Amino acid sequence: MAGNVRVGVVGAGYWGKNLLRNFHALGALAAFCDSDLGVRSRMAGLYPEAMVYDDVDGLMESDDIEGVVISTPAVTHGSLVQKALSAGKHIFVEKPLCLDVKQGEDLTCQATECGLTLMIGHLLLYHPAFRAVSDLVASEKIGQLRYIYSNRLNLGMVRREENALWSFAPHDISMILSLTGCMPKRILATGGHYLSKDVADTTLSHLSFPNDVQAHIFVSWLHPYKDQRLVVVGDNAMVAFDDVLEGPNKVLLYPHSVEFEDGLPRVSKAESEPVPYDVTEPLRVECQVFLDSISNGHRPPSDAHEGLRVLRVLNACQQSIASGAAVTIGGKCSSG
Repeated sequence: MAGNVRVGVVGAGYWGKNLLRNFHALGALAAFCDSDLGVRSRMAGLYPEAMVYDDVDGLMESDDIEGVVISTPAVTHGSLVQKALSAGKHIFVEKPLCLDVKQGEDLTCQATECGLTLMIGHLLLYHPAFRAVSDLVASEKIGQLRYIYSNRLNLGMVRREENALWSFAPHDISMILSLTGCMPKRILATGGHYLSKDVADTTLSHLSFPNDVQAHIFVSWLHPYKDQRLVVVGDNAMVAFDDVLEGPNKVLLYPHSVEFEDGLPRVSKAESEPVPYDVTEPLRVECQVFLDSISNGHRPPSDAHEGLRVLRVLNACQQSIASGAAVTIGGKCSSG
Protein backbone atom coordinates (compact mmCIF):
# COMPACT_ATOMS: atom_id res chain seq x y z
CA MET A 1 0.00 0.00 0.00
CA ALA A 2 0.92 3.67 -0.24
CA GLY A 3 1.96 4.22 3.35
CA ASN A 4 1.96 7.95 4.11
CA VAL A 5 2.58 9.17 0.55
CA ARG A 6 -0.03 11.68 -0.60
CA VAL A 7 -0.56 12.81 -4.19
CA GLY A 8 -2.55 15.42 -6.07
CA VAL A 9 -3.90 14.78 -9.57
CA VAL A 10 -3.89 17.58 -12.16
CA GLY A 11 -6.58 16.85 -14.75
CA ALA A 12 -9.53 14.69 -13.74
CA GLY A 13 -11.15 14.13 -17.12
CA TYR A 14 -10.88 11.36 -19.74
CA TRP A 15 -7.83 9.58 -18.32
CA GLY A 16 -7.40 11.49 -15.09
CA LYS A 17 -10.52 9.90 -13.62
CA ASN A 18 -8.80 6.52 -13.83
CA LEU A 19 -5.80 7.88 -11.97
CA LEU A 20 -8.06 9.28 -9.27
CA ARG A 21 -9.76 5.90 -8.90
CA ASN A 22 -6.48 4.04 -8.50
CA PHE A 23 -4.74 6.46 -6.16
CA HIS A 24 -7.91 6.55 -4.05
CA ALA A 25 -7.91 2.74 -3.88
CA LEU A 26 -4.24 2.85 -2.83
CA GLY A 27 -5.01 5.31 -0.05
CA ALA A 28 -2.89 8.08 -1.53
CA LEU A 29 -5.33 10.56 -3.07
CA ALA A 30 -5.08 13.92 -1.26
CA ALA A 31 -6.32 16.39 -3.85
CA PHE A 32 -7.14 17.03 -7.47
CA CYS A 33 -7.80 19.96 -9.76
CA ASP A 34 -9.52 20.47 -13.10
CA SER A 35 -10.53 23.56 -15.04
CA ASP A 36 -14.00 22.13 -15.75
CA LEU A 37 -16.55 22.81 -13.01
CA GLY A 38 -18.67 19.83 -14.03
CA VAL A 39 -15.69 17.47 -13.79
CA ARG A 40 -14.71 18.88 -10.41
CA SER A 41 -18.25 18.41 -9.09
CA ARG A 42 -18.52 14.81 -10.30
CA MET A 43 -15.15 13.78 -8.92
CA ALA A 44 -15.77 15.59 -5.61
CA GLY A 45 -18.88 13.46 -5.19
CA LEU A 46 -16.87 10.28 -5.73
CA TYR A 47 -13.87 11.29 -3.58
CA PRO A 48 -15.12 13.57 -0.79
CA GLU A 49 -11.90 13.06 1.19
CA ALA A 50 -9.85 14.86 -1.49
CA MET A 51 -9.24 18.59 -1.56
CA VAL A 52 -10.59 20.17 -4.75
CA TYR A 53 -8.70 22.94 -6.55
CA ASP A 54 -9.66 24.96 -9.60
CA ASP A 55 -6.11 26.36 -9.75
CA VAL A 56 -3.04 24.18 -10.28
CA ASP A 57 -0.86 26.58 -8.28
CA GLY A 58 -2.84 25.97 -5.11
CA LEU A 59 -2.45 22.20 -5.45
CA MET A 60 1.28 22.41 -6.09
CA GLU A 61 1.85 24.76 -3.16
CA SER A 62 0.17 22.39 -0.70
CA ASP A 63 2.55 21.03 1.94
CA ASP A 64 0.32 17.94 2.29
CA ILE A 65 1.16 16.73 -1.22
CA GLU A 66 4.43 14.95 -2.00
CA GLY A 67 3.64 13.79 -5.52
CA VAL A 68 1.90 15.50 -8.43
CA VAL A 69 0.19 13.40 -11.11
CA ILE A 70 -0.29 15.22 -14.43
CA SER A 71 -3.00 14.08 -16.85
CA THR A 72 -3.54 17.04 -19.16
CA PRO A 73 -3.05 17.68 -22.92
CA ALA A 74 0.49 16.86 -24.05
CA VAL A 75 1.23 20.46 -25.01
CA THR A 76 0.97 21.44 -21.31
CA HIS A 77 3.21 18.69 -19.91
CA GLY A 78 6.52 20.51 -20.08
CA SER A 79 5.36 23.64 -18.26
CA LEU A 80 3.46 21.68 -15.60
CA VAL A 81 6.41 19.38 -14.92
CA GLN A 82 8.63 22.44 -14.58
CA LYS A 83 6.18 24.01 -12.15
CA ALA A 84 5.97 20.82 -10.07
CA LEU A 85 9.76 20.42 -9.94
CA SER A 86 10.11 24.03 -8.80
CA ALA A 87 7.61 23.24 -6.05
CA GLY A 88 9.76 20.30 -4.92
CA LYS A 89 7.24 17.63 -5.87
CA HIS A 90 7.76 14.11 -7.19
CA ILE A 91 6.02 13.80 -10.56
CA PHE A 92 4.09 11.22 -12.54
CA VAL A 93 3.24 12.73 -15.94
CA GLU A 94 1.26 10.98 -18.63
CA LYS A 95 3.04 10.40 -21.92
CA PRO A 96 4.86 12.08 -23.50
CA LEU A 97 7.23 13.76 -21.05
CA CYS A 98 6.93 16.91 -23.17
CA LEU A 99 7.05 17.84 -26.85
CA ASP A 100 10.58 19.24 -27.09
CA VAL A 101 13.78 17.23 -26.66
CA LYS A 102 15.81 20.13 -25.22
CA GLN A 103 13.10 20.82 -22.65
CA GLY A 104 13.00 17.11 -21.83
CA GLU A 105 16.76 17.12 -21.24
CA ASP A 106 16.48 20.14 -18.95
CA LEU A 107 13.62 18.62 -16.95
CA THR A 108 15.50 15.33 -16.60
CA CYS A 109 18.61 17.12 -15.32
CA GLN A 110 16.59 19.21 -12.90
CA ALA A 111 14.77 16.18 -11.47
CA THR A 112 18.07 14.32 -11.06
CA GLU A 113 19.79 17.28 -9.37
CA CYS A 114 16.85 17.74 -6.99
CA GLY A 115 16.60 14.03 -6.15
CA LEU A 116 12.97 13.93 -7.28
CA THR A 117 11.16 11.12 -9.07
CA LEU A 118 10.08 12.09 -12.59
CA MET A 119 8.06 9.18 -13.98
CA ILE A 120 6.32 9.06 -17.36
CA GLY A 121 3.06 7.18 -17.91
CA HIS A 122 4.28 4.53 -20.32
CA LEU A 123 1.54 2.24 -19.06
CA LEU A 124 2.34 -0.86 -21.08
CA LEU A 125 5.75 -1.26 -19.45
CA TYR A 126 3.74 -2.13 -16.32
CA HIS A 127 1.24 -4.41 -18.04
CA PRO A 128 1.62 -7.95 -16.65
CA ALA A 129 1.10 -9.34 -20.15
CA PHE A 130 3.98 -7.26 -21.52
CA ARG A 131 6.11 -8.32 -18.57
CA ALA A 132 5.46 -11.93 -19.59
CA VAL A 133 6.63 -11.12 -23.13
CA SER A 134 9.69 -9.34 -21.78
CA ASP A 135 10.56 -12.32 -19.59
CA LEU A 136 10.37 -14.63 -22.62
CA VAL A 137 12.74 -12.39 -24.56
CA ALA A 138 15.15 -12.00 -21.62
CA SER A 139 15.25 -15.76 -21.03
CA GLU A 140 15.97 -16.32 -24.73
CA LYS A 141 12.95 -18.63 -24.94
CA ILE A 142 12.29 -17.25 -28.43
CA GLY A 143 15.99 -17.28 -29.30
CA GLN A 144 17.85 -14.30 -30.71
CA LEU A 145 15.65 -11.27 -31.27
CA ARG A 146 15.05 -10.57 -34.97
CA TYR A 147 12.01 -8.39 -35.60
CA ILE A 148 9.28 -6.55 -33.68
CA TYR A 149 6.13 -4.98 -34.99
CA SER A 150 3.43 -3.09 -33.18
CA ASN A 151 -0.01 -1.91 -34.29
CA ARG A 152 -2.07 0.65 -32.36
CA LEU A 153 -5.13 1.27 -34.48
CA ASN A 154 -8.70 2.39 -33.87
CA LEU A 155 -11.52 4.54 -35.24
CA GLY A 156 -11.92 7.74 -33.28
CA MET A 157 -10.06 9.68 -30.58
CA VAL A 158 -9.09 12.12 -33.33
CA ARG A 159 -6.94 14.95 -31.95
CA ARG A 160 -6.21 18.43 -33.20
CA GLU A 161 -3.33 19.38 -30.88
CA GLU A 162 -1.14 16.29 -31.56
CA ASN A 163 -0.93 13.77 -34.37
CA ALA A 164 -1.43 10.00 -34.22
CA LEU A 165 2.31 9.41 -33.78
CA TRP A 166 2.56 11.51 -30.60
CA SER A 167 -0.83 10.35 -29.31
CA PHE A 168 -0.42 6.57 -29.79
CA ALA A 169 3.19 5.59 -30.52
CA PRO A 170 4.90 6.43 -27.18
CA HIS A 171 3.52 3.18 -25.73
CA ASP A 172 4.92 1.11 -28.61
CA ILE A 173 8.25 2.89 -28.64
CA SER A 174 8.71 2.34 -24.90
CA MET A 175 7.97 -1.39 -25.24
CA ILE A 176 10.31 -1.81 -28.21
CA LEU A 177 13.17 0.10 -26.54
CA SER A 178 12.69 -2.03 -23.43
CA LEU A 179 12.82 -5.29 -25.39
CA THR A 180 15.86 -4.36 -27.46
CA GLY A 181 17.75 -2.54 -24.71
CA CYS A 182 18.98 -0.15 -27.40
CA MET A 183 18.21 3.06 -29.21
CA PRO A 184 17.61 2.64 -32.94
CA LYS A 185 20.40 3.54 -35.33
CA ARG A 186 18.15 4.72 -38.13
CA ILE A 187 14.49 5.76 -38.39
CA LEU A 188 12.36 6.17 -41.49
CA ALA A 189 8.75 7.29 -40.99
CA THR A 190 5.86 8.33 -43.19
CA GLY A 191 2.51 9.89 -42.36
CA GLY A 192 -0.85 10.56 -43.98
CA HIS A 193 -2.88 13.75 -43.40
CA TYR A 194 -6.55 13.25 -44.26
CA LEU A 195 -8.72 15.12 -41.74
CA SER A 196 -6.51 18.12 -40.93
CA LYS A 197 -3.75 19.58 -43.06
CA ASP A 198 -1.05 19.63 -40.39
CA VAL A 199 -2.06 16.65 -38.23
CA ALA A 200 -1.08 13.14 -39.36
CA ASP A 201 -3.95 10.67 -38.92
CA THR A 202 -1.80 7.62 -39.62
CA THR A 203 1.96 7.01 -39.43
CA LEU A 204 4.28 4.11 -40.14
CA SER A 205 7.72 4.19 -38.53
CA HIS A 206 10.54 1.76 -39.30
CA LEU A 207 13.32 1.44 -36.72
CA SER A 208 16.70 -0.21 -37.39
CA PHE A 209 18.63 -1.32 -34.30
CA PRO A 210 22.14 -2.69 -33.71
CA ASN A 211 22.62 -6.43 -34.25
CA ASP A 212 20.31 -6.28 -37.29
CA VAL A 213 17.14 -6.10 -35.17
CA GLN A 214 14.31 -4.33 -37.01
CA ALA A 215 10.96 -2.97 -35.83
CA HIS A 216 8.01 -1.07 -37.19
CA ILE A 217 5.14 0.81 -35.57
CA PHE A 218 1.83 1.42 -37.34
CA VAL A 219 -0.57 3.84 -35.64
CA SER A 220 -3.85 5.31 -36.87
CA TRP A 221 -7.17 6.67 -35.64
CA LEU A 222 -8.70 6.00 -39.07
CA HIS A 223 -9.03 2.21 -38.82
CA PRO A 224 -12.24 0.17 -39.06
CA TYR A 225 -11.61 -1.77 -35.84
CA LYS A 226 -9.46 -1.69 -32.73
CA ASP A 227 -6.11 -3.46 -33.07
CA GLN A 228 -3.47 -3.22 -30.34
CA ARG A 229 -0.94 -5.92 -31.00
CA LEU A 230 2.76 -6.44 -30.35
CA VAL A 231 4.53 -9.29 -32.17
CA VAL A 232 8.09 -10.30 -31.34
CA VAL A 233 9.98 -12.60 -33.69
CA GLY A 234 13.02 -14.58 -32.60
CA ASP A 235 15.05 -17.19 -34.43
CA ASN A 236 13.50 -20.01 -32.35
CA ALA A 237 9.92 -18.83 -31.76
CA MET A 238 7.52 -15.90 -31.90
CA VAL A 239 5.27 -14.32 -29.28
CA ALA A 240 2.19 -12.13 -29.73
CA PHE A 241 0.62 -9.78 -27.16
CA ASP A 242 -2.93 -8.84 -28.23
CA ASP A 243 -4.18 -6.17 -25.83
CA VAL A 244 -7.69 -6.24 -27.32
CA LEU A 245 -8.21 -9.83 -26.18
CA GLU A 246 -9.01 -10.88 -22.65
CA GLY A 247 -8.25 -14.21 -21.03
CA PRO A 248 -5.52 -16.79 -21.60
CA ASN A 249 -4.99 -15.99 -25.30
CA LYS A 250 -3.81 -12.41 -24.68
CA VAL A 251 -0.19 -13.65 -24.85
CA LEU A 252 0.58 -16.56 -27.16
CA LEU A 253 3.89 -18.26 -27.88
CA TYR A 254 4.29 -19.66 -31.40
CA PRO A 255 7.17 -22.17 -31.50
CA HIS A 256 7.33 -22.15 -35.29
CA SER A 257 10.66 -22.98 -36.86
CA VAL A 258 12.39 -22.69 -40.21
CA GLU A 259 14.95 -25.29 -41.28
CA PHE A 260 16.92 -25.61 -44.48
CA GLU A 261 16.92 -28.73 -46.59
CA ASP A 262 19.14 -28.82 -49.65
CA GLY A 263 19.54 -25.08 -49.34
CA LEU A 264 15.78 -24.43 -49.32
CA PRO A 265 13.84 -23.08 -46.32
CA ARG A 266 11.15 -25.34 -44.85
CA VAL A 267 8.65 -23.86 -42.40
CA SER A 268 7.42 -26.06 -39.55
CA LYS A 269 4.31 -24.61 -37.92
CA ALA A 270 3.50 -25.50 -34.33
CA GLU A 271 0.45 -25.02 -32.12
CA SER A 272 0.37 -21.79 -30.17
CA GLU A 273 0.85 -21.95 -26.41
CA PRO A 274 -0.84 -19.52 -23.98
CA VAL A 275 1.68 -17.70 -21.79
CA PRO A 276 0.49 -17.15 -18.20
CA TYR A 277 0.42 -13.61 -16.83
CA ASP A 278 -0.93 -11.80 -13.80
CA VAL A 279 -4.37 -10.22 -14.28
CA THR A 280 -3.70 -7.18 -12.07
CA GLU A 281 -4.85 -3.89 -13.62
CA PRO A 282 -1.79 -2.31 -15.30
CA LEU A 283 -2.66 1.18 -14.10
CA ARG A 284 -2.87 -0.04 -10.50
CA VAL A 285 0.63 -1.49 -10.87
CA GLU A 286 1.92 1.75 -12.40
CA CYS A 287 0.41 3.93 -9.65
CA GLN A 288 1.87 1.68 -6.95
CA VAL A 289 5.32 1.90 -8.56
CA PHE A 290 5.11 5.70 -8.42
CA LEU A 291 4.21 5.64 -4.74
CA ASP A 292 6.98 3.12 -4.02
CA SER A 293 9.54 5.25 -5.87
CA ILE A 294 8.69 8.19 -3.59
CA SER A 295 8.93 6.00 -0.49
CA ASN A 296 12.13 4.13 -1.30
CA GLY A 297 13.87 6.30 -3.89
CA HIS A 298 14.12 3.51 -6.47
CA ARG A 299 14.01 4.47 -10.14
CA PRO A 300 10.81 3.36 -11.87
CA PRO A 301 11.09 1.59 -15.26
CA SER A 302 9.63 4.66 -16.99
CA ASP A 303 11.80 7.24 -15.29
CA ALA A 304 12.86 10.52 -16.89
CA HIS A 305 15.80 8.93 -18.72
CA GLU A 306 13.50 6.34 -20.32
CA GLY A 307 10.99 9.07 -21.14
CA LEU A 308 13.73 11.11 -22.77
CA ARG A 309 14.78 8.16 -24.95
CA VAL A 310 11.18 7.74 -26.11
CA LEU A 311 10.97 11.48 -26.77
CA ARG A 312 14.12 11.37 -28.92
CA VAL A 313 12.67 8.54 -31.01
CA LEU A 314 9.35 10.39 -31.40
CA ASN A 315 11.23 13.50 -32.47
CA ALA A 316 13.26 11.54 -35.03
CA CYS A 317 10.08 9.96 -36.42
CA GLN A 318 8.52 13.40 -36.75
CA GLN A 319 11.62 14.75 -38.48
CA SER A 320 11.54 11.84 -40.93
CA ILE A 321 7.84 12.39 -41.70
CA ALA A 322 8.48 16.08 -42.35
CA SER A 323 11.59 15.61 -44.50
CA GLY A 324 10.79 12.35 -46.25
CA ALA A 325 14.29 11.13 -45.39
CA ALA A 326 15.72 8.69 -42.86
CA VAL A 327 17.11 10.07 -39.58
CA THR A 328 20.18 8.67 -37.81
CA ILE A 329 20.22 8.93 -34.01
CA GLY A 330 23.05 6.70 -32.75
CA GLY A 331 21.95 3.18 -31.83
CA LYS A 332 23.47 3.16 -28.35
CA CYS A 333 22.68 0.10 -26.20
CA SER A 334 22.46 0.59 -22.47
CA SER A 335 20.69 -0.83 -19.44
CA GLY A 336 20.39 2.56 -17.79
